[in-house]
Amino acid sequence: MPKKGENISLTSYDDLFETDESRAESQLECVQNIPVRELIPFKNHPFKVLDDEAMLRTTESIAEYGVLTPLIARPLDNGGYEIISGHRRAHAAELAGLSEVPVLVRDMDDDAATVLMVDSNLQRENILPSERAFAFKMKLEALSHQGQRSDLTSVRVAPKLSTEIIGKAAGMSKDNVKRYIRLTNLVPDLLDLVDCKQISFNPAVELSYLSPEEQETFLQAMDEVQAAPSLSQAQRLKKLAQEGNFTMDAAREIMNEVKKGDLERVTFRNEQLRRYFPRSYTAQQMQDTIIKLLDQWQKKKSREHER
Repeated sequence: MPKKGENISLTSYDDLFETDESRAESQLECVQNIPVRELIPFKNHPFKVLDDEAMLRTTESIAEYGVLTPLIARPLDNGGYEIISGHRRAHAAELAGLSEVPVLVRDMDDDAATVLMVDSNLQRENILPSERAFAFKMKLEALSHQGQRSDLTSVRVAPKLSTEIIGKAAGMSKDNVKRYIRLTNLVPDLLDLVDCKQISFNPAVELSYLSPEEQETFLQAMDEVQAAPSLSQAQRLKKLAQEGNFTMDAAREIMNEVKKGDLERVTFRNEQLRRYFPRSYTAQQMQDTIIKLLDQWQKKKSREHER
């Protein structure tokens, strides 16, 4: 029996007749229209948002039909919303002149948000090696922080299985995940060459074991000889660095070697050919012209032989 003077809390009419189902529905996330100016990019977002042809197409589509798939964002303590998924849609909407976009607002901690951000962006078709590398690294750190939870539930996984979890989600082996993460040790200029496909993935992994200073030296040697490293060359450069014998002369000597695949290849330096062509000619135009002239020369030699 309540004591005299004790406050008695009465159940409201709505609470009294609320069902378990309606209580669950009231806690479900809902899509809200959020002003574009209140959306903030995810901290250290590893995926690039470029104003390229694909962005132009997305902008034109959003201008005509609006944002069909809601973004995912989480509320920030100091106001605004941090985008978890939909950075490209948010940018395209801004370019299209939209003031608001549909957003699924979800309250998440840093690690859970990082895992979702990485997983949602890795579904894209074209991902640069640098984007995948830093995304894997961020997800690995997030899994470590949250006790290596595999699916944002209470299930805990041993630390050594984190790379396996990441690989399974990305459709690759845990060893390949580790190799991608190695790329985050490359200096920006060297990593750009990997993204541009001027340096192959496997040699780049070996070069990641060089110190930043050694990588800068290697870039100078590579620029001098105008050649990309093979896997064998990159492995020897790594060994030199590990033994403390890496120098510019050593790097230049290795990079100047004729690769096995080049033994039957005839190459010309750019300056050797430029004097024969207009400045406006691209490398492909020069190549096409050379092949055409060689065809004509071969036909002429064939006619002379028949006489």
